Formats: sequence, structure tokens, C-alpha cells
Amino acid sequence: MTRQTMICGTAVVLLVHRLIEECLIFNMSKEECMEALSKHANIMPAITSTVWCELEKENKDFFEAYKNTRKEHQTQMVSSSSQKVIPP
Repeated sequence: MTRQTMICGTAVVLLVHRLIEECLIFNMSKEECMEALSKHANIMPAITSTVWCELEKENKDFFEAYKNTRKEHQTQMVSSSSQKVIPP
């Protein structure tokens, strides 16, 4: 592997890392993030998945809290939508 290839690979990983952080701000799941980066940044889902998994390994507590927060938001959305009453 050449030095230039290593630099390009590192740049891609750093770019995907930054884009995943943007996805997290928008409260996206791993699958939603993979789809968004594939569609909007032309990044293969396998690359996004690999970087996401490495971030999860390095930041276990953060991702555990993130997943719990996403579940709470989804529960609240389902609960609030089922409580809406449609007027006659």
C-alpha cells in the first residue's frame, strides 16, 4: 500500500466519521445514516457501517445512551399520535 493510498483511505474515514456525526445530530439510525450517505455523498453503505461500528466500539456509553434516547423518542411519537382525536 502506498503512502498516497493510506492518506486517501484516512481522509475517507475522517469524512465518513464527520458525516456520521451529522446524522447523529439528526437522530438517525445506523441504517438511515447508511442510506443517506449512500444517496447524498455517494459513500458505500459498507464503509459507513464499518466506521459506525468502530465508533460504537470506541464510544460504547455514548451509543448506548443514543439508542435509548432514540427508543424514548419513538415511544413518545407513537404515544402522541395515538392520542390525537380526529373531530367528527
